[in-house]
Amino acid sequence: MLNGLRFLVLASLLLVVTAPALADELLSIKAGYQMLEPEGSIAVSDHGFSSKLDVDQDLHLNDSEELLAEVALQLGDSRLTFSYLPIEFSGSGTIPFTGSYNGQVFNSGDHVSTGIKLDLYDAGYTYYLINMDDTPTRFQLGVELSVKVADFEVEFSDPSTGLYESDSLLVPLPTLGIRSRVALADLVGISLRAGYFEYDDNSIFDADIQLEYSPIANAGIFVGYRFFDLDVDEQDLYVSLEISGPYAGLMVRF
Repeated sequence: MLNGLRFLVLASLLLVVTAPALADELLSIKAGYQMLEPEGSIAVSDHGFSSKLDVDQDLHLNDSEELLAEVALQLGDSRLTFSYLPIEFSGSGTIPFTGSYNGQVFNSGDHVSTGIKLDLYDAGYTYYLINMDDTPTRFQLGVELSVKVADFEVEFSDPSTGLYESDSLLVPLPTLGIRSRVALADLVGISLRAGYFEYDDNSIFDADIQLEYSPIANAGIFVGYRFFDLDVDEQDLYVSLEISGPYAGLMVRF
């Protein structure tokens, strides 16, 4: 969480320093709260868990409730976005198969506690092919290139048997997609974005829809819904998750 806040502070300072030299800039800062629910399966293939564990039926993972933050700079037909999204799931359940780890045998039905932590850093660039931002009814449609850096950590433990396994992975996940926005002046607007990328056995689809409402010129609220479809098969870690849920927060614009 601390690294993510440092990342956003540096991004904000960079944008603020750059902004005075620009004619048509729009700097926005958002902070909010999210609730995300996981579906799918995970495995640590080379450490005894040779079969996949369902995050709902086997591990009973709780929803993730964390803060989120975003800094964006609009310059003419271009938009730069920096965001930080922490995701953390935990729960306990039973292992549905028999196996071993480091000589420790575990049987079907043994209890296991699980934690999944994902810190998602996202830097995106959008170029608007259509940019009607100076009319009472505004419409923008563009192509977005985003580079996400996902910091994974998966942990299994069972104090009664001494079983403990933790694996981590830092993986870049670039996406290519679209971003669109329809708004009535600066009062109310709806934005939609979606991006996808696939290589080898790894893929990500990231989409969200957001409603903004600004009763005063430089501040407002936002609500939205976000969806991830994430597949990672790297080293000893296998993750196949669908993560989705609502979020809401406050924003300021300059």
